[in-house]
Amino acid sequence: MSKRLLLHICCAPCACGCIDQLREADVEFAFYFSNSNLNSLAEFEKRLEAAGKLAAAENIELFIDDYDHTAWLERTAALADEPERGQRCGICFDWSLSRTALAAEQMKFDCFATSLTVSPHKSSRRIFEIGSKYERFEAWDFKKRDGFLKGNRRAKELNLYRQNYCGCEFSIRNS
Repeated sequence: MSKRLLLHICCAPCACGCIDQLREADVEFAFYFSNSNLNSLAEFEKRLEAAGKLAAAENIELFIDDYDHTAWLERTAALADEPERGQRCGICFDWSLSRTALAAEQMKFDCFATSLTVSPHKSSRRIFEIGSKYERFEAWDFKKRDGFLKGNRRAKELNLYRQNYCGCEFSIRNS
C-alpha cells in the first residue's frame, strides 16, 4: 500500500498543479483546504467552491479546516507593513503548515505537503525550512515539471475561480 499524504491546498489552480506529480509517484492523497489567511469569508467560500469542484472532477477527498481569520490576523498583524514575500508570509506559511500537520496526525495520514510550492511567487526553499519542523512534512516542489503552468491550464479547462492575489488583505495592495 502506498503512503497516505494530506495535501494542504491554498486554492484550486495551485492544487491542479500538484495532482499529476502525486499520482505519478503512486501516492494516495486527499486535499486539506486550510485558508484562514483569506481576507473575507466571501473569498474563502469562492476558493472553497472551486476546490470542491476540482476534488469532484478528480475524485479526490476534500477536508476543510475552519475559517478563523481573526486568529490568523492576531498572528500576523504586527507584520502588516512587511512587503509581500517578507516575514509575514513566513508566519502565514507556518500557520497553514501547523494546521495541516495537526490534521494529518488526527486523521492518521502518514505525511503531508503543501500546494504553496507550485507558485512561482513563493520560495519552495523557505516553505521547506518552515515545514521541516513538523515530523510528517514532505518537501514536494510542485513548481518542477511545469506544475504552475499545468495547474493553470487545468483550472481554465474546468472553469475554476482563479484569483490574482495571495488572499490576505495585505497582499491585495500588491496585486
